[in-house]
Amino acid sequence: MQVQSESKPYDDINITPMLDLAYVLLVIFIIMTTATVQGMKVNLPKASAAPSLAQQTTKAITVATDGKLFLDTIPVTLPELEQRLVQQRALTPEFPIVVRGDSQTPYQNVVDVLDLLGRLNFTQVGMATKPSAR
Repeated sequence: MQVQSESKPYDDINITPMLDLAYVLLVIFIIMTTATVQGMKVNLPKASAAPSLAQQTTKAITVATDGKLFLDTIPVTLPELEQRLVQQRALTPEFPIVVRGDSQTPYQNVVDVLDLLGRLNFTQVGMATKPSAR
């Protein structure tokens, strides 16, 4: 005579093997990460906590709504902008430039600045934008 429980399907999940595997992987992970981080013991040199005295090299060109140009915060005309960028390039051969334009600025004014930067062979040119609100 058969017992009713033997023909009944087994509906419990045994998670012990999964937990054993997870613990083994966790131990291996902990051992491997601590072994790679430790390295050799050395006396590291001390660095100064004083801020760097190096000047900021990024230049910001702003095109206002009325078409006025600003190099950083100094108002300039297009020929003055060209002259100042050439002078700055003599001091620092390669520096990044960020072009900032008001959303209401006529497109031609921004294109004039980008054209000038292209003629002067500046390669590190970026356009500043704000992230759109979602």
